[in-house]
Amino acid sequence: MFIEEQQKKLHERKLKWWEWHKANPDVYDLFVKYSFEAIEAGRKRYSQWAIINRIRWNKEVETTGCDEFKISNDHIAFYARLFHAHYPEHKDFFLVKQLKEEKAIDEYNKMEGALDQVASMASLETI
Repeated sequence: MFIEEQQKKLHERKLKWWEWHKANPDVYDLFVKYSFEAIEAGRKRYSQWAIINRIRWNKEVETTGCDEFKISNDHIAFYARLFHAHYPEHKDFFLVKQLKEEKAIDEYNKMEGALDQVASMASLETI
């Protein structure tokens, strides 16, 4: 039940990002542009947060007529993953950590495995 709930949350979050992404394709275009600027400047790794914050700056400060432009922090990891999918030769450019739902599922599975080991050891002691 727990795993299914986490998978559902993750799926919903991905869908929410995808809908936002489709409505704001210029954000990914800038993400790619700024990422390649960092690569061309000699960076082997860089922060997807820095890229998104540069986009925020550009949209909020340098662009006129852009009221209330917001990029959710929840979207940042998806942009890094999309970049890696489109440009596999730069698959290590961004440090991509597990999403919170993925981490929760892994931790749950580890806990279940540990409990199974304890149960198995306890059954051996009764023999």
